[in-house]
Amino acid sequence: MKKTALITGATSGIGRATAHEFAKHGINLVLCGRRQERLDIVQKALSRETDVHTLNFDVRDRDKTFEAIASLPDTFRNIDVLINNAGNAHGLDPIETGDTDDWDAMMDINVKGLLYVSKAIIPGMTERKSGHIINIGSSAGKEVYPKGNVYCASKHAVLAITEGMRIDLNPYGIKVSAVNPGLVETEFSQVRFKGGSQADNVYKGYKALQPEDVAEVIHFAISRPAHVNIADILMFCTAQASSTIVKKS
Repeated sequence: MKKTALITGATSGIGRATAHEFAKHGINLVLCGRRQERLDIVQKALSRETDVHTLNFDVRDRDKTFEAIASLPDTFRNIDVLINNAGNAHGLDPIETGDTDDWDAMMDINVKGLLYVSKAIIPGMTERKSGHIINIGSSAGKEVYPKGNVYCASKHAVLAITEGMRIDLNPYGIKVSAVNPGLVETEFSQVRFKGGSQADNVYKGYKALQPEDVAEVIHFAISRPAHVNIADILMFCTAQASSTIVKKS
């Protein structure tokens, strides 16, 4: 029986790479994102390998999130694997000059969006007494760094929610994992620095993690035997020792 995975933030970065990795292993996919044209491109690329359904919504919108997931056709309705990947960072500012719109965006997507999607999927898992939820955290959920205040807070919240989920869903045999990458070369920095020159310098002078590296670890986690749950993974590239220490050439 083929598994079905739902991936949020599937149009770029780690989400898109995970979709490609899962497709290679014949996992049916529900790909979620805000940009329908990008969803169409990924769907076209992967439909040769597996069955793909797309959902176009913003995880920040609670009603649209529930509507979209409720609209799934029967063949995609039973979600075996949920990858809560949609997330963002806006700005890198000390708390006293932080932009409240940036704060709202980070808390709404990274924390509330993850909760809304989970709320829509979990009842099906508890009913079937099976499933695996992987929340994509960050090394920023393990350690706070200068000017990271609210972003770090949002990712600490992701880890707390993950641990709470694991406890609450334990009676149902549902696995819950966190995968926490450090520096990954994606559009992440373009968003964080609003496309400025700062964004171009983030990945210079060393080899950052690639989205595919994270996708392989996510697939590893979901492919363990039934009695094994990879509860928590912290991933760095070799050049990174902590949130603030990166060996650059």
